[in-house]
Amino acid sequence: MSTAIVWFRRDLRLGDNPALTAALASSARVIPVYLHDPHNPGGSAGRAWLYHSLRSLQQNLNRHGSRLIIRQGEPGALLDELIAQTGATVVHWNRVYDPDGIRRDSAIKAALIARGLAVHSYNGSLLHEPWNLATTGGEAFRVYTPFSKAAIRAGIRPAVLPCPAALPPVPPEYDGLTLEALQLQPRLCWDQGFYRQGLPGEDTALARLRAFVDDPLHRYDEARNFPDRPGTSGLSPHLAFGEISPGQIMAALPADADNPGQTVFIRELLWREFAWHLLYHYPHTLDHPLDARFEAFPWADAQAENFRAWQRGLTGIPLVDAGMRELWATGWMHNRVRMVVASFLTKNLLISWQQGAAWFMDTLVDADLANNTLGWQWVAGCGADAAPYFRIFNPVLQAQRFDPDGLYTRHWVPELARLPLTWLHRPWEAPTEVLTESGIVPGRDYPLPLVDLQQSRVRALETFQTIKTYK
Repeated sequence: MSTAIVWFRRDLRLGDNPALTAALASSARVIPVYLHDPHNPGGSAGRAWLYHSLRSLQQNLNRHGSRLIIRQGEPGALLDELIAQTGATVVHWNRVYDPDGIRRDSAIKAALIARGLAVHSYNGSLLHEPWNLATTGGEAFRVYTPFSKAAIRAGIRPAVLPCPAALPPVPPEYDGLTLEALQLQPRLCWDQGFYRQGLPGEDTALARLRAFVDDPLHRYDEARNFPDRPGTSGLSPHLAFGEISPGQIMAALPADADNPGQTVFIRELLWREFAWHLLYHYPHTLDHPLDARFEAFPWADAQAENFRAWQRGLTGIPLVDAGMRELWATGWMHNRVRMVVASFLTKNLLISWQQGAAWFMDTLVDADLANNTLGWQWVAGCGADAAPYFRIFNPVLQAQRFDPDGLYTRHWVPELARLPLTWLHRPWEAPTEVLTESGIVPGRDYPLPLVDLQQSRVRALETFQTIKTYK
């Protein structure tokens, strides 16, 4: 009886899973495995999400007659053990595109092939893999608009593979760890706010997709900008862990629809594709700016107290603090607010984008290495298709425009809840009598601003002049 191993990674689903589908088509016995590498455990919030995502995968496999073998250690060695135990002659997996993952997979594949095993890898997470799109000159894209046009020309509605009706049983002698043995869950249960829309997993992802297409999709172009209302899809963590594929998302969108909401939503999906395209072709951008001038930028990274205040949502700037507190409580932050808090850190505080990116990777449940890197470099002005450095988000104006009733700010910064809307987004300018009536003593009940927004903006622009002509 031929035996195949299917190595699950960031593709924690049964539907539209090319590695699983191919294994079922070619082998009588299929062994689903998850190999947890303790040396690359992921961020704190991501580990909490992963626990429930793996639990969901386990349950789905069980319902289909199979089960998940979990082991922990170096993946190459673990695969060798599994091959020896099961007699597998072929290994299937869906590709990853981060630099470390590519190096690991290439080494494992070469070693297995040298031993006479077959290894097959597939595209399970992108509409277009990074090497399939290029400029007319044959180079990698560095600007989003021509990339998105090329992607659309090449097709963005791939065939979607069905969920298998049943899976062959895994022999009982093939053992593994319990999910609890991976110690993914936090001991103090600080992750309870992460699951307000349902526990992670394929079923939740598909349900959220259906709910989004039924209503919010049609007004997504406008509603997505307002953090006080449910205007986004909520699919980003499900995409990050592969609980749903971009092909499944595209298949759920009306093919003949012509409305601004769907157009903008597809644009956001392609932004994710652009991020992985860039990271694949420019892997150094994980730690270094794509714009080489910023290698010489004099970041003020010694401001540890300011960085901690930003992390804790105690900067004295209400919209920034609201976003950072939302992140800590829910593992997620509205995208509009992500741009504001990133701009404040890199422009007003002059703290490097790398520090902000690392914090997001640790605290976001939708932490996506490529998207996170692209987003931070875009805001900082040092990446591909970046906002010009002189574009500095004013958190007061952003709040007045996108939190016009103050609902988002009052929810996450309750110490300002009694402050009149006129002063809610700029409490440092409120008259003393207004602060007194609202029960607020500046510096005691709510912090004074870490920096003056206008003065720090001028400082940022002056600092940029020092590297403007750097080569």
